[in-house]
Amino acid sequence: MFRLADYFIVAGYDHDKEQNGTSSGKILQRFPEKDWDNCPFTLGIELFGQPAGWCLSTTRQPPTFFVSVLTDIDADRHYCACLTFYETVAMSSSRVDDDDEDSTVALRQSTMYAPKSLVLISRLCYFETFRNCLSLIYTVFIENQQCGVETLIGNILGCILIPGPGGPQVRFTIGAGDRQAIQPPLSSTIPVTGTGVAMLFKQLGIRNVLELFSAAITDHKVLFHSQSFLRLTEASQSLAALMYPLKYSYVYIPLLPQSLSEVLCTPTPFMAGVHSSMKNEINDLLDVIIVDLDGGSIYLPECVILPHIPDPILSRVYTALTMILDPDLMMADYAFQPPPLKVSNLVMQDKEIRAVFIRLWAELFTGYRSCLTLIRIHPEPYITFHKAKFLGHHNLMEDDFLTRILDGMGFGSFVSERGPPFRSCDIFDEVYASLPEVLKDERANPDKMIENIRELATQLFINENPNTQPYAQKIPRPPEGAYSRIHQPSFPIIDWIHVQEIIDEGLEKTSSKTKLSQVRSQQPRIVPIGPHIMAVSEKMQLLNNNARRLEVLRNCCTFIFDNRIADARKIFPAVLRALKSKVSRLALTQELSEHIKQHNRAMLEHQQFDLVVRLINSALQNDSSMDENGIAANILPLVTTFCRKLCTGVIQFMYTCIQEHAVWGNVQFWQATFYQDVEQQIQKLYLPQYEKQMAIEMDSKTPTSEKSDSDLMSSWTSSGRSPASSSQTSPSKRQSAGSLQHVRTQDISALEIAAEQMAKQYSLELRIWPNVEDSGKEEMMSNEESTVFSQAIHYANRMVYLRVPLDAAKSLKNSFSVEGESTSNSNVTNSIAESDSLDAESGFDEQEVSDIGNNVVKFVMKFVDKVCPDSGVTPDHIRSLHTMIPGVVAMHIETLEAVHRESKRLPPIQKPKILTPALLPSEEVKMGGLRVYLLPDGREDGLGGNLGGPVLIPAEGAIFVTNYRIVFKGLPCDPLACEQIIIRSFPLSTLMKEKKLSSMYLAQVDQYLQDILQLRSNTFQLMKVGFDEEVGNENVEAFRKLVHKLGSPLTLFETFAFASQHDTPTTPIKGHKKDKTLKSFTKKTLMRTAKKVGIKQKHPSTSKLKQKYSPSSTTSLRRNIGGAGGSDSESERGSVMFDDDAMSSKSVYRVSMGTLQEP
Repeated sequence: MFRLADYFIVAGYDHDKEQNGTSSGKILQRFPEKDWDNCPFTLGIELFGQPAGWCLSTTRQPPTFFVSVLTDIDADRHYCACLTFYETVAMSSSRVDDDDEDSTVALRQSTMYAPKSLVLISRLCYFETFRNCLSLIYTVFIENQQCGVETLIGNILGCILIPGPGGPQVRFTIGAGDRQAIQPPLSSTIPVTGTGVAMLFKQLGIRNVLELFSAAITDHKVLFHSQSFLRLTEASQSLAALMYPLKYSYVYIPLLPQSLSEVLCTPTPFMAGVHSSMKNEINDLLDVIIVDLDGGSIYLPECVILPHIPDPILSRVYTALTMILDPDLMMADYAFQPPPLKVSNLVMQDKEIRAVFIRLWAELFTGYRSCLTLIRIHPEPYITFHKAKFLGHHNLMEDDFLTRILDGMGFGSFVSERGPPFRSCDIFDEVYASLPEVLKDERANPDKMIENIRELATQLFINENPNTQPYAQKIPRPPEGAYSRIHQPSFPIIDWIHVQEIIDEGLEKTSSKTKLSQVRSQQPRIVPIGPHIMAVSEKMQLLNNNARRLEVLRNCCTFIFDNRIADARKIFPAVLRALKSKVSRLALTQELSEHIKQHNRAMLEHQQFDLVVRLINSALQNDSSMDENGIAANILPLVTTFCRKLCTGVIQFMYTCIQEHAVWGNVQFWQATFYQDVEQQIQKLYLPQYEKQMAIEMDSKTPTSEKSDSDLMSSWTSSGRSPASSSQTSPSKRQSAGSLQHVRTQDISALEIAAEQMAKQYSLELRIWPNVEDSGKEEMMSNEESTVFSQAIHYANRMVYLRVPLDAAKSLKNSFSVEGESTSNSNVTNSIAESDSLDAESGFDEQEVSDIGNNVVKFVMKFVDKVCPDSGVTPDHIRSLHTMIPGVVAMHIETLEAVHRESKRLPPIQKPKILTPALLPSEEVKMGGLRVYLLPDGREDGLGGNLGGPVLIPAEGAIFVTNYRIVFKGLPCDPLACEQIIIRSFPLSTLMKEKKLSSMYLAQVDQYLQDILQLRSNTFQLMKVGFDEEVGNENVEAFRKLVHKLGSPLTLFETFAFASQHDTPTTPIKGHKKDKTLKSFTKKTLMRTAKKVGIKQKHPSTSKLKQKYSPSSTTSLRRNIGGAGGSDSESERGSVMFDDDAMSSKSVYRVSMGTLQEP
């Protein structure tokens, strides 16, 4: 039961603070003078009595009425209803001097009119009743009726109690010859709008209201302005009502006083309204969406990017609103016009529009209950929402509209209020559960849409008007023009003692009455689960399209674990391409899990280990850091199980090879995965108890029962129904208690178990389990807390495994980005860093190592401090976790020392040879042999997609810089695609843009490419290359500087590859220093001996010419030219530098050069 009004206030003009006809208001009287215990008085009410400011008027204005909305510290709203009239104020003459030299004297009028406000403050939202009560007080005052104002005020504050939602109609009088009635709505969660929503659409139109709705629900700032205060409040209330079942949780001031206009500069979202007199002042606001209610327009600032409702849903909403507000538009183009359709009245239009938005929310939130994660049941349910899973199944990860909604405060309140599986349900729960079938019928018969909308609108109308019996209210009003009478008395000083006596007497009478207090509230029940999240997308069609890919993936896994490595490598490129599909990635995790379960063999050979790591890295790379498909969550138990033996006593687990992915640095991923595992453990905790109680219940069944035990079980486990609520079940044979062993436990969700646990607290007619005593509840709470604590320990260890790098001297990656180098000892173990261990001989500073450990400790601590208090873990257990985590990190770093040392002894990578390009005449290699990968650049050529053909890109090779061109030459990364050589080049002078891109993962070679350059030429050529891990940063920078230097030559002739127009310095051909010294010494000795003996020497020109064209000379020349392409690392790896074609081309090039430069 609630009081109709909590306070009555008389506020007036403060003459003491008057300046040039303006002043501030002050409270003249308030009743009661003492605050209520459950509702303290709100200060500053006088500001909301005149939002535009307290000003004197030269004419007597008619009385006005409006309602302001105040929000207290507990987020409870208080409605401030104001009736304002004007009283005569006698003013004496005064002189006003202007600042100009020719000052004049002006006489102020002797008669002015000052505003006075009668204010009711209530926690109830009955605007029309407030208007009637304040009008009656004003009528009694202006007409000088016998009933005193004190009686009316005392009756309003103390004698009228209103039941809560679902209560009966209340008929009352305040003692002024009136008859009034208030009908509470049926549900407390459904807003009451009257005709406000329909009026908002008439003022702004469909398109503007939808944009305004999108702005408000995505946390933008919205500001209304109008000449009418009441229209401002109704517009704000209507816009907030369209958000049902969500609630607006930010700053909400439908009538903002002019003196508080600085609130509009707040950085937080708000919904506010101001008088149109402030129009010029609000134009300077940069990020505020301004709505002109009187003009029917919306101003959207340039800096505001407004997300929109997803298109399929938006089209249906627009069509439905058009059919409601302008039904003739749908038939305007018919050749034979049908009779005009009957338009609903304003009240029903309001409900039909709201029905459209309720369906909109139900469609947006399809499958949301499948994404609720139950963490605790006792002492009270704690439920979270798996945002990434919801967005992933809806395929809306990039949709800004739904993402903003899920991140907002309104959705957080929605989950906490509507997440529990056992509670009171309303219209939204019913629409949510039945909407998929309704939409399916409407697609088959579009005419049913308007029928379903009107049916839902009828339910909304009944919620606001449950009493069908009409009641004629009687509200005496003053005669027309009574406010403009010349002789009017001033509003009297109210006797507060008399008012308090009436309030006390009324409270005594109402406390003795128990009729209205026995209001039956809505009975809680099991909330219907509704459509599952898996039903959002067409899974069967998706599986059929990927059947061949899944078969190839399954065969590859079988080959790997059967140690048929050659067969696995043949189909491995196809498997990597298949892993771009979400279904294939999920199938991969299932296949690996099944292998562990069936064979119970997690120790792999080196080649098996490498291929499995490569598959997992590819699957993680194709997923986002939010893990919307659950790939990373499924991989977590796998990488802590699969391992390989490096040497005696040293085992390397797979998690050391997949640490480069950004998902491991996402705290939200760890929280969501932790909550999912806790939910599974809570489900296992209560499942045996449930089965035991079900067995007892089924044994107690008599043969004469109408329903069998299997029917009871199936009805309880059905979506959203308890055994009592299921009215129709399929007939089946009677089963014994032993048949419970055949019931699949995974069919019973944690929410269903929680619903039954919560049902114990209520006296329901049919329930499965009896009430549990306090000792049993304490035991349940302790078991749940221990379950959460054990999972917290488990996840703290997992996070340490994935966050501490194998080489702990390397700094950790950024939480949400993949940076740094990755060096590997095999084609797949790319996360193994090539640096020394953590011992004292490594040469690394101990402080650097400790910093990495501290970073990991802080990361894990942040996770623990978030999930443990929310999950109800005791403070003692949280402190023990804080004590344990640093020791776990230090121990793990010490363990990884031996693993890192032994992993460096693995066989080196065999990389393909570097092919040198054929050069043009007079073309010289300035820098070459930098091993790179030619990456896809957005064009479909060579990708084997829609255009067909072999998969040529990505390709592995080297990039060369000559005095004329940039040349790439290499082979496709997929060895089974083709054996063609890939060449791409363009002139240096045509380079117009060079862009450095972020790092990416190349699945074909299982490597993170840290340095990626995109070179764009004005010859319509594009080259996107990623440098191999063996190419250092200094080589990349040298490459970039050389390209820029050669691309802007000093003369025009140096732009092209010819040397006949200028002298090109010829590099002398020199052998190795050691060979040259030995040759010269031997030659001189022999020549001297031959001269003394008298042997005839050859002609020097002939010997010189032969030496010039000898094969040895050509070979040494070729090595000299290609020397820049080789590196020490490549020579150690045994890679071949040149092929035969390159050798012959170099020889020809050298001869031609010699011919051109011969004097």
